[in-house]
Amino acid sequence: MMNIFNDIYSVLWVDLRILRRHWKSTIATSLVLPLLYLVAFGYGLGRGLDVDGFSYLAFVVPGIVALTAFSTSFNGAASKLQVDRLYYKNFDELLMSPVSLYSIIIGKSLIGVIRGMISAVAIYAVGLVLAPTILVSPLFFLILLLACFVYALFGLLVALVINTHHAMSNFSTLVILPMTFLCGTFFSLSQLPGAVKAVLYFLPLTHSTELLRATALGLPFPWLSFIGLLIFGALFFIGCLMALKKSSV
Repeated sequence: MMNIFNDIYSVLWVDLRILRRHWKSTIATSLVLPLLYLVAFGYGLGRGLDVDGFSYLAFVVPGIVALTAFSTSFNGAASKLQVDRLYYKNFDELLMSPVSLYSIIIGKSLIGVIRGMISAVAIYAVGLVLAPTILVSPLFFLILLLACFVYALFGLLVALVINTHHAMSNFSTLVILPMTFLCGTFFSLSQLPGAVKAVLYFLPLTHSTELLRATALGLPFPWLSFIGLLIFGALFFIGCLMALKKSSV
């Protein structure tokens, strides 16, 4: 077991060094867009509005936290790996090292988890100032940690499968950007037709938004979304494992 932890830390250590060197600019850039969403939608347009019995500001803060965790964890894991694979060409050295594929997946995803947690917690702290009625509970942060890990695995999988920067840009535009606005971040899914709602539940961001909003607002725990998030995490992990095995051949 200690060997596994040592291997994971060895993989993570290189990315941690870069994060320690550039942590201020990394965190600042990851917070700009969520803060703009929070001010524009929550504190600006949503002032005085109520959604599902809550003020719009209290309603939208957990959604923006989920969005921050999603975008920062995804990009934190995907961008570094893609640069290593396509620009520096040093990822093959890691594959040839005596480190298990499981350790590579976990180690490479943890940098996305760390960046996602830092950014999401910072946004949540700002949201608590603007909407003090939001609850703070250990369950919220456990769900946030799970969400960051799932989305870091998602970013890792995409970076392993997509082989050009242009294709990654297209993927972000065609997949990531629509998820930003369609997964209940800024509105209640109860307002949508049943068929549309069913489609949105096939997107992972929907489940983390539902979970974080429920724990932050004291709503009944959405077990379906919890199971859905676990399933997505398992699928992304298996996908990463298959992609690494193909790369190692």
